[in-house]
Amino acid sequence: MLELIQEPWPWYVSGTLIAGTMFILLYFGKSFGFSSNLRIICAACGGGKYVSFFEFDWRNQMWNLVFLAGAFIGGYVSSEYLSNHEPVKISQETISDIAALGFSAPSNAQPAELSSWESAFTLKGFLILAIGGLMVGFGTRYAGGCTSGHAISGLSNLQFPSLIAVIGFFGGGLIMTYFIMPLIF
Repeated sequence: MLELIQEPWPWYVSGTLIAGTMFILLYFGKSFGFSSNLRIICAACGGGKYVSFFEFDWRNQMWNLVFLAGAFIGGYVSSEYLSNHEPVKISQETISDIAALGFSAPSNAQPAELSSWESAFTLKGFLILAIGGLMVGFGTRYAGGCTSGHAISGLSNLQFPSLIAVIGFFGGGLIMTYFIMPLIF
């Protein structure tokens, strides 16, 4: 049986794996991005018959779907077999910052006001999820990709639009955290 991992892997392990993956993708002329998988799935299911946006040869990007499946499988394997199932260790300073924003101390990785099923099925929780999902969907289309695509692949390719997008993602996250969330909660 696999031995449980007691501490997170060091940053240089994942950093090396990400850099190696990017070198392989660059070598084969591919780019990394997770949000494009939804377009590929819609095209594979025949969405091109109804919307011209989905009319393209999705088979050339089949490797993206393999990556998507690997992300789900890897998440399951790491959760079930490589985790000690202890709550995520969060510093006291972070807990104090969260409390200053009006949230309870996280029982795992997120405060219950943001991640519990009870809060998701309230009107406020449903509206936050629905509006947030629409904003993320619109933002990824408007920016031409998601955070992983721009921050990992776009910056690796030295694309200036990706730099602007990443600055926008982080700026938007700071604005949401410090100005909008205190108004909502």
